[in-house]
Amino acid sequence: MKKLLFLSLFIIGLWVALYNFKGLANQGKFDSIVINFREDVPTSIISKQLGAITKQYEKTVSLNSIFSADEHIYTVSGDKTFLNLIKQSSIKKYIEYSEPNYIYNALEIPNDPDYNKQWNLHSIHVEKAWKNSQGEGITVAVIDTGVSRIPDLRQTEFIEGYDFVNDQTDASDDNGHGTHVAGIIAQSTNNKYGVAGIAYHARIMPLKVLAAEGGGTVADIAEAIRFAADHNADVINLSLGGGGDSQVMKDAIDYAYSKGVVIIAAAGNSNKNAASYPARYPKVISVSALDAAGQKTTYSNYGAGIDISAPGGSEIGKIIQETINPQTGEAIFVGFQGTSMAASHVAGVAALIKASGIKEPSEVLAILKRSSRNVREDPFNHYGAGQLDAGEAVSLAFRSQIIFRDFFRWMRANGYLYPRFWIDYSVVALVPKLLMFVGSYLLAWFLRVYFPFAWTISLNLGLILGSSGLFFLQGIYIFDLPQWPFRVMGSSIPELDNSIRGTSLLNPFLASILVPFTLIVLLLGYERGKSFALGISLGVSSCLTIHTVMNSAVWAIPSGDISRFFLGVNVILCFCLIWPIVKKKDQTTQLQYKKAKK
Repeated sequence: MKKLLFLSLFIIGLWVALYNFKGLANQGKFDSIVINFREDVPTSIISKQLGAITKQYEKTVSLNSIFSADEHIYTVSGDKTFLNLIKQSSIKKYIEYSEPNYIYNALEIPNDPDYNKQWNLHSIHVEKAWKNSQGEGITVAVIDTGVSRIPDLRQTEFIEGYDFVNDQTDASDDNGHGTHVAGIIAQSTNNKYGVAGIAYHARIMPLKVLAAEGGGTVADIAEAIRFAADHNADVINLSLGGGGDSQVMKDAIDYAYSKGVVIIAAAGNSNKNAASYPARYPKVISVSALDAAGQKTTYSNYGAGIDISAPGGSEIGKIIQETINPQTGEAIFVGFQGTSMAASHVAGVAALIKASGIKEPSEVLAILKRSSRNVREDPFNHYGAGQLDAGEAVSLAFRSQIIFRDFFRWMRANGYLYPRFWIDYSVVALVPKLLMFVGSYLLAWFLRVYFPFAWTISLNLGLILGSSGLFFLQGIYIFDLPQWPFRVMGSSIPELDNSIRGTSLLNPFLASILVPFTLIVLLLGYERGKSFALGISLGVSSCLTIHTVMNSAVWAIPSGDISRFFLGVNVILCFCLIWPIVKKKDQTTQLQYKKAKK
């Protein structure tokens, strides 16, 4: 009867999960695929192999642009199914990697042209910076929707860029976002017209990667980054972003960084506890947004990966620059808000710093962080190292030194010491983790009263991995090393998928009896294995108990009550699953006792 009840509850819980399961959450949107062929593969073979498979499945294929030939980077129309087919086909032996050609979007909030005061420049003390630098001799690549030569950019020097959307040299703007961003960086100043820019003597390199509607692919963005690095850009501004980790983007960023280019990107406008891509990459300076009061805006991303904060604007104080009206193509002064604007402020200040003689990207970042206005109470890392201060940054750049007493602050600001976060996209407080950990040991202690067993290493390991994991490791965030090993080691089994995918939703397969049940089936015949399986079962039971009380969100289960019921059932099942282990241990103990009496 007990076995029948156990089996019935397990089937019900599993059925609820499977019925509502809609598949893995997509990290980002895409409608094409990037294929990077090995450089030693002849073009003739690539054309033959790729042509055959695309013809068979009626897909279109092309070099991403005229700059893709040497790198052998092609784009192919297709979805996730076709991507998996590519990875399993005979052509895979010629490929270095293939991945989704994610679409990133301009990061700004809808706006109205209501404000005409540049509170943002006053808040970063740009007047003090101008005494020493106006960005002379520095080229800033604006990788965006393009840049148009509106009246208040006529005195700003432009150098030739490229339109990667339409494959042409004219990189004019048809959206307005890129021109607005360029205006923040280097709007013509002291010309008795319009508004000012931060580094108004810097040169602008317009690189169009986002179409009129504001979307563009990672392949185009990556090539624009390489173009900027190859054409002597000093600073790259990426006021764009989206979901999806991309190898082609990483390679381009690493390439530009190796050539001394400072790369700045918007953190994202989703109010999530992690920067979006590409701001999330280690060699990119990620910028969150401030309002006119110096507080984090309601839309700005924060948390893991944020380096610094800067003015981004809000409904009661937008960032005004001259740009184009996308409907008419005419120049217009308009206020925007978004982390796009915040990133542009940092790009402008980075140009001022570079003009002072600082060359290396790491040195520019160190100066930006050390000169920023520190926010003492910042438990969720809304501000990174602090709030952008152009005046202090340029002054420090001219002094060109970081004194020893600031060394540890610099280490912490650069991410080498970063003990603030437990998991991306969802800050896990210390108290629930401790409750999971302590709860597993309380369950073990309670069980041990009735069924004596030894506190073995394998039991303790199971209790830790099942309940809380080595959660303190998730506070280690080292920018020069991949973070995923720390997230994986710092996660319990039910939360393992959360740390990998960066979500707060529990995986219904991991947050259930399934893993403990599988381990017991596999390890029941081994003494150490039994202890480990016992610990896992108790640990998972404790972990799911806390989640049932505090956070019951489960993949594809729309109702919180159903999620709570699902987790609660699995708590009971995990605890009941201990019975065959302790029963066998108890029988072994009794047998040993009888032998000892004889």
